[in-house]
Amino acid sequence: MLGKLVGFNTESQRSNIPLIDFVEDYLAGHGVSATRVPDETGQKAALFTQIGPDVSGGVILSGHTDVVPVKGQDWTSDPFVLTEREGRLYGRGTADMKGYLACVLVAVPRMLAAPLKRPIQLALSYDEEVGCLGAPPLIEAMRAALPPADAAIIGEPTLMKTVTGHKAIADFTTRIRGHEVHSSLMHTGVSATMAAAELIQWHAARTEANRARAEPDSPYVPPWTTLHVGVVKGGTAHNITARDCMFTTDIRVLPGETAEDWLAAYRTEAAALESRLKAVHPDARVEITVNAVVPACRAEDNGAAEALVRSLTGDNSVNVVAYATEAGQFQDGGYSAVVCGPGSIEQAHQPDEFIAVSQLDAGAAFIARLIARLSD
Repeated sequence: MLGKLVGFNTESQRSNIPLIDFVEDYLAGHGVSATRVPDETGQKAALFTQIGPDVSGGVILSGHTDVVPVKGQDWTSDPFVLTEREGRLYGRGTADMKGYLACVLVAVPRMLAAPLKRPIQLALSYDEEVGCLGAPPLIEAMRAALPPADAAIIGEPTLMKTVTGHKAIADFTTRIRGHEVHSSLMHTGVSATMAAAELIQWHAARTEANRARAEPDSPYVPPWTTLHVGVVKGGTAHNITARDCMFTTDIRVLPGETAEDWLAAYRTEAAALESRLKAVHPDARVEITVNAVVPACRAEDNGAAEALVRSLTGDNSVNVVAYATEAGQFQDGGYSAVVCGPGSIEQAHQPDEFIAVSQLDAGAAFIARLIARLSD
């Protein structure tokens, strides 16, 4: 099953429809009907279904179908052909997170044969890797069509540890329009690149301030909110004040803070800068485009999902991660949620991504125990 899933090139810039077709046909072959939730282009779709009685109190097994690109990476073998070497299964998405999806799908006949007292709901999303864009409409559709589940298990690679928290993300692009003049008369122009540098420095200053007030006993690494500028483009020549500059921002926000509050603070800073630029030339402006805001996964008091997963894995350790998942979106949708899945995040997004066969076995055993629990 993992080999089949890896064989579909579902890099985020590509359609995932062939994989969705395969999963839909696979489920139909076992007598299970599924519902698609297409995006506005029709080139991508999420998929959900339910196995078991049509009652509340079930469990959602959720994963994303897209993978990150392989361009520019030095792979030893074809990233879209599953290759086994020394107990490891290599291929794009093996760890993140088609390994988990393979464990879930291959267990469908077992689910159908079991005397389930509570249902298992399967949820496959798209565009997780570009901002968790596919989960919200999927969650909305599931809430409308299915009885409410007690728990959602998001199967990102955690080495089968129970992860109860992760940071939020704000991903946005800033575009600055300046006014071109000869650099010897720069006081009469507006340099978009130098204006961008001011805002980029704001990012750096806020990050250092967050570092200075970090809680030493925080489980997060790093234990502060980070503001990162990943791409900067702008300017024409060394002796022309730049008309245009753009840069991208990635803010990783600790639970207890919100991505929305950080965006509001940045908008205030950008507006103040824009006023100063317009005082030099009226065409100057600062535009902010929000690409994605992903909520944090928050630790729950007496969370049903946490209790269930800990009872199935025997893991009682405290685990949080810095990367984001769709877990916070499920929480916002009214579900108790945790992150737990086979494989290691250290292999995700890397050339020669792999999942250990032992981890795939552990994921399959976890699903088998869940089926038994819901049949009890």
